[in-house]
Amino acid sequence: MQALKLDLEYCYGIRKLEHSFDFRKCNAVALYAPNGAMKSSLARTFQDIADKKKSSDRMFPHRPTKRSVLDENDAELDPESVLIIRPYDEDFGSSEKTSTLLVNAALRKEHEKLNEGIEAAKKTLLSALKDQSGSKKDLAAEISSTFTKTPEQFLLAINRVAGEVAEQSEAPFAEIPYDLVFDPKVVEMLQKEQVREALEDYIKRFNELIDQSQYFKRGTFTYYNAGVIAKALSDNGFFDAAHSVSLNAGEKIEITAKKQLEELVKSEKEGITSDADLRKKFDAVEKLLHKNANVREFNSFVTDHEDILPALANVADFKEQVWKSYFVKHRDAFDQLVKEIRAAAERRKEIEEAARNERTAWQEVIEIFNERFFVPFELKVKNFVSMVLNEDKIPKLGFTFKEGGDRKDVERDALLDVLSTGERRAFYILNIIFEIEARRKAGQRTLIIVDDVADSFDYKNKYAIIQYLKDIAEDDKFRQVILTHNFDFFRTIQSRFVNYKSCFMVARKEGGIEINKAVGIKNIFVNDWKVHFGSEPRKRIASIPFMRNLVEFTKGEDDPDYATLTSLLHIKDGTAAIQDRDLFDIYQRIFGAPPANAAPSADTVLDLVYQEADGCLQDGDAANFENKIVLSVATRLRAEQYMLGRINDPKLPGEITGNQTTELLKRFRKDFPSDAAIPTMDRVVLMTPENIHLNSFMYEPILDMSDEHLRKIYGDVKVL
Repeated sequence: MQALKLDLEYCYGIRKLEHSFDFRKCNAVALYAPNGAMKSSLARTFQDIADKKKSSDRMFPHRPTKRSVLDENDAELDPESVLIIRPYDEDFGSSEKTSTLLVNAALRKEHEKLNEGIEAAKKTLLSALKDQSGSKKDLAAEISSTFTKTPEQFLLAINRVAGEVAEQSEAPFAEIPYDLVFDPKVVEMLQKEQVREALEDYIKRFNELIDQSQYFKRGTFTYYNAGVIAKALSDNGFFDAAHSVSLNAGEKIEITAKKQLEELVKSEKEGITSDADLRKKFDAVEKLLHKNANVREFNSFVTDHEDILPALANVADFKEQVWKSYFVKHRDAFDQLVKEIRAAAERRKEIEEAARNERTAWQEVIEIFNERFFVPFELKVKNFVSMVLNEDKIPKLGFTFKEGGDRKDVERDALLDVLSTGERRAFYILNIIFEIEARRKAGQRTLIIVDDVADSFDYKNKYAIIQYLKDIAEDDKFRQVILTHNFDFFRTIQSRFVNYKSCFMVARKEGGIEINKAVGIKNIFVNDWKVHFGSEPRKRIASIPFMRNLVEFTKGEDDPDYATLTSLLHIKDGTAAIQDRDLFDIYQRIFGAPPANAAPSADTVLDLVYQEADGCLQDGDAANFENKIVLSVATRLRAEQYMLGRINDPKLPGEITGNQTTELLKRFRKDFPSDAAIPTMDRVVLMTPENIHLNSFMYEPILDMSDEHLRKIYGDVKVL
């Protein structure tokens, strides 16, 4: 952005504002605006742009608002490119995009690739398991819950059971329809006492028969094992190659064909299942199942698959066996996922270690804050590794409270409870730094509206903020419009980084707001008032307190010129007789040469003061420094004249040794305790001194008061 063109009407109290800022010479512009002029209104207008909201007039929303904010190409601003920094916003916190500051691109990219391999293998396995089980459930959650008791630990569950699956060669329950057997209603039914007792009776008799079998052995060689062996031998050409199997059943039986083995197994199985006592116990189980309408489909399945009944005594264990059977059935896909998990886990440890040692922009932000700002706490990132690896979206700050040599880790809310207002504001600045650095890292060009961000800070932290704004101004991705009603702050940022020609002052006129080139930032007395002392009476009068300071510092209070200049700030016996030419003479004695390009008028200085003050009444509200001094001096002189005239004691001015205006008011209040003028005199004592007694070397005037107040009190005193 090379230019910012504003054309506003009725935007939150801004009646009219038309101005264009040029960023070609400096990436930042600064506006000094007296209180009430337009500063907050302009910031709020830009906030509406950022929020994609319409603007309106604060007090008169029916007025037609105009808001045109364009760049040098007459293009509207992208709302995402506008950032408003308010004086203090306790709710302003780190946004999700600030987490990008903690990202090492290479580490995150590699971490994502690790996850990509896992996700691909996971997808392949789950697809195979879905077909195998016929289930419509979330299989990842089911597997996780089966082996870890929580639904979110799928990868942990796979890794945990991998060893058992590797040792298992058969898949006895691979054909189990998962949703049917493990329907919640079925599981609930199997937990009922009657069903459990019936199952226990059946299993007890079944085990007795297995123990009596010639060929089967409980837990080792079952119906299923025999069938699997017969099929495996046949499929692999065992019998075709004229091999045989010898069964040990008291006497050895040689098996030479698959069919012979299957018939023997079938005969032995029928001998067990046809046992009258076992049939009776099975009927008892079946009857209980049949009574429950919700599980009749399961009952039908059990009738055809009686061999699963023994496994139902422990449903949780049976579920594990079913899943392991599914895994064995799809061993290649399962093994690939295990391989990806373990390879990623090993590399992830290395990446995490690298992440812990990695310096990122986020850490630099925290270092900026810890090193530059004076607060009783230090910052750190608690979830550093998780942020790097994209496991956490928002950074979590850790806080260490400091008191002397003691340190204590505390939570954010506990910390805020013990911080002063200024310290909480410093914490707010941290969030601003995060936001700006995130935009810097993302390469996002941004217009930053800075609204008195250093207000109410102590000097140490105020200068830390100024230094950071200077850092921003050196980055060509950013443009700043810095708004302030604090002249000292305005002067400081100009001296540090804002080009003088990029500094402006706001004037509030009847028809709207005017933005003019700044004046008086650098030693207004030497650079402006001294230069124009002879040609501009208003600046000549404004120079009186400065010259009085110079005489005091160089010659002392006993010097005649000090007395003369004091008589122009207070009504003394000789005040009315002091001529304009006397000021010119004092100027020459101080500076060794007469004022340039002018001659004194024939007026008395008192008349000149009142003439110029009357002229100030016609000016608008602006940063007219000389106006403030002239109005203040004229107001005080008129107030003292009024009180002296009413008191009517010629000796009184000579008897006052302290602050003359204050002492006169005390006497006036004593003599006229109910006088209607007392409130006006109080305002004179309160408002005028800081605008008169200016330090010509430091030049830190309290000039942030609006001209309007001074014009009002001068008018009130003039009426008196």
